[in-house]
Amino acid sequence: MNFLLDGVHTGAVIETTLSRKLTIDGITQTYPVYKVRLDMLFYNDQNDRIATWISQYKAEHGGVSIDLSNRNYYNSIIEEFIVKSNPDAIKKTQANIELVDQREPGVVLADGRIIDGNRRFACLRRLSAKSDRFNYFETVILDRNIENSAKQIKMLELSVQHGEESKVDYNPIDRLVGVYNDIILTKMLSPEEYSRSTNESIADVNRRIAIAELMVEFLEFINAPLQFHVARDMQIYAPIVELPKLLKKCRTEDEREDLKISVFTNLLMKTEGDMRQFVRNLKNIVGTEYQDSFIEEQKEIAERVMDILPPVGEVNEVAIRDVVRTDAEIIRALDNSLEKALIKVRKTETRNRPIQLVEKATDFIETIDLNIIDKLNDSDLRRLERQLNRLESIIEEVRGYING
Repeated sequence: MNFLLDGVHTGAVIETTLSRKLTIDGITQTYPVYKVRLDMLFYNDQNDRIATWISQYKAEHGGVSIDLSNRNYYNSIIEEFIVKSNPDAIKKTQANIELVDQREPGVVLADGRIIDGNRRFACLRRLSAKSDRFNYFETVILDRNIENSAKQIKMLELSVQHGEESKVDYNPIDRLVGVYNDIILTKMLSPEEYSRSTNESIADVNRRIAIAELMVEFLEFINAPLQFHVARDMQIYAPIVELPKLLKKCRTEDEREDLKISVFTNLLMKTEGDMRQFVRNLKNIVGTEYQDSFIEEQKEIAERVMDILPPVGEVNEVAIRDVVRTDAEIIRALDNSLEKALIKVRKTETRNRPIQLVEKATDFIETIDLNIIDKLNDSDLRRLERQLNRLESIIEEVRGYING
């Protein structure tokens, strides 16, 4: 039974002459567009963006999710999240709809669940409070529901949100949440299916999976398991995305785990304004003779951080800001540890610079094709001999320093 299309006879759903082309299960078709009364619709809690906000609601309400049976309350709560996530975009879209009406149809399921057009729906709800002119949402109605077509609907949503041109402004953490939920946690989609739906290469999807796993590890490390809103509000994406490259430089699994402790601790304490630079600085330390002492020092400081970290269930943005990050002594210890290691690395690089230059010069000379010398004219031969004499003179001078 198509709940929404049954509403055509009641005036809750109105047929239009508009249409929208969609690709579902690899088949592209043109679908009719209807005008659906706003109170017949509700936000999609399976949406990657909304799932992140729902994690925050559950954390603030003892693990209880929003009651979907009270549709108006449910929509009001989700709407607050959507507006808060990007108020400038909401303001711009709402002003545009108010001026020229809704221009792009959404996509909804038979039960009223919106899978494309959450922001437009939010703007119309806000405008309808001022004028009955905005009481309807223009949309395709798919004769499916989330219970019996969850996988196909998710792939459609991904295709609409990520696979089409000009679709923008997904928070990268929200995308990681979707990857974790759909591929890792529920295994609803395989990496290959996600790749096809989002029009990304399988290599890019696998990289995103690795980053999503690191995000989850970080949240577990700070006693906020699966509290994705914490990761979003801490803006951890930029440094986390750099971490896989750094971990590849480690020689053993123990080294990788220890390095993650260092990165996660500094991320939690936000020791530097640009945490990406912190990760890049680590690249200069990993693989050097100073790596082990640096990591050991960082692990000792991490233990002090764990002592002041609230237990699971009490970690949130406020606790991190007002309790954890107020410990100036720990932040100073982390900063000093990094700076001390970097100074040692730079001194070693300066000390080894002569060796590196000689090695490079040797490499260049070894690439000379001796057969070409026979083809040089007298002028070129004399020029080559002058340079060799100069090189010998420089070598003797350096050797003199070596021999004292």
